Amino acid sequence: MTSTKQILGQDEPSEPSYVDYEAFLAPDFSPAAYANDLVVSTNNPQDSPLDLSTPLSRVLFDAQEVDSRIDALTTRHAVPLLEFTISQNQASKHIISELDTQLKTLNDSYKQLEKEVIDKHAEADEVRHVALRLWESLRLGRSVGRCLQLGRHLEVQHSELNASDAAKMDHRALVRCSYTIISLREVLDSKGPDEEGHGLDKVHNIRALQDSVIAPLERSVRETAERVVRDFSVPANMTFSQAQEARAKLESAFTTLYLLSPTPTTTSGTKHERWTPQLLLAALDTFIRLSLQASITALSRSLGQLPSLDRALAEVTLRCQNVIALEIILQENKPPNHPLLPPPSTSASATHKQPASLVQPLLAHLETGSLASYFWRTMTGSLATRVQDIAHRGGVVARTLRSNKANVGDAIRQAVLTGSQPPTVFTTGKKKEKAAEINWDREIAVMVGSVTNNLK
Repeated sequence: MTSTKQILGQDEPSEPSYVDYEAFLAPDFSPAAYANDLVVSTNNPQDSPLDLSTPLSRVLFDAQEVDSRIDALTTRHAVPLLEFTISQNQASKHIISELDTQLKTLNDSYKQLEKEVIDKHAEADEVRHVALRLWESLRLGRSVGRCLQLGRHLEVQHSELNASDAAKMDHRALVRCSYTIISLREVLDSKGPDEEGHGLDKVHNIRALQDSVIAPLERSVRETAERVVRDFSVPANMTFSQAQEARAKLESAFTTLYLLSPTPTTTSGTKHERWTPQLLLAALDTFIRLSLQASITALSRSLGQLPSLDRALAEVTLRCQNVIALEIILQENKPPNHPLLPPPSTSASATHKQPASLVQPLLAHLETGSLASYFWRTMTGSLATRVQDIAHRGGVVARTLRSNKANVGDAIRQAVLTGSQPPTVFTTGKKKEKAAEINWDREIAVMVGSVTNNLK
């Protein structure tokens, strides 16, 4: 094939020309620099204004010369140029014909691939989406069915608490209701993707179940357990069998309030090892506070009416023994396993371990080492205020109280000693001997001092 240089005759000796082709063909050629050189070379720097007609004529003449050169070359080599163009055109047509065949083959292959892969993939993807929706519906249906079944169990278990006679109430039903409520919480609170309770909040039946069954029954179970704790009492004539029944009922209430206490979630910010049974602590705190209020009221009133002092001290003694009996039962009961809390071995750290008994969270909450000590020391402040008020008002009551100061002190001392001893139905053998060894001198001193020291 004839080369372009041969066609244009560039292999022939170049004709003389004043046009500097090498300057124009140089890679770093700049039209602005070339024009500036023309202006400078055709003008005197001292002349003003500049003569631009001469460099313009030079450029036009150069362009005319180049155009003439192109015409001469194309005229001289017209036949080789036409032959070269024809050969290039034929080669292009041959390439296009070959490409058309390849493109047709490629298009046929793509259509076959689209039919065998893309269309089938689209159908498979549609089937996959249908299967996912069916699986989601099945999962949601199972979760709804489980919640409804647990709700029905809760209703049956709660009906066992609604006995006409409170003494015949099956206290074990409290614990059964609590575990059922915990199971419902476990399902309903797991709202994350791929979890059992995901999407349940959008189901009308589940919302109705929560509003009309779960919430009212949970409130009823909690209030029943709180009432059992609040009504706990150990009469002086209580038999051993009655004491065991009262203990069992109280233990069921403890377990119920422990299980129903709010548990930490991922958004609450409360760590598992710092969790405390809030409902249980609140019920116990209420029981102790009510016992203290009743004792303080009775003893404060009796200080102004000394004939009723013995009866008031007997009442205070009984209430303190109730608190001690409560502490004994708490001490002998370990925290139940909570399904919504991790095992102690994985959640407890060196400084926050699972409490050995239910009394430890209560003692930590009240910041005391003994409920009996807390009972007497809390009464001290209120009694001191009452005695100071009587002394400041004076009169017959103040004189009578001062004249009987020693007898009042002895009566209070004996009441503290008696009230600090646990009820006999809850202590036998070694426990009774251990209780008798505890020294209550400090509690006696603060109780007696709260009265006698303010009667000077």
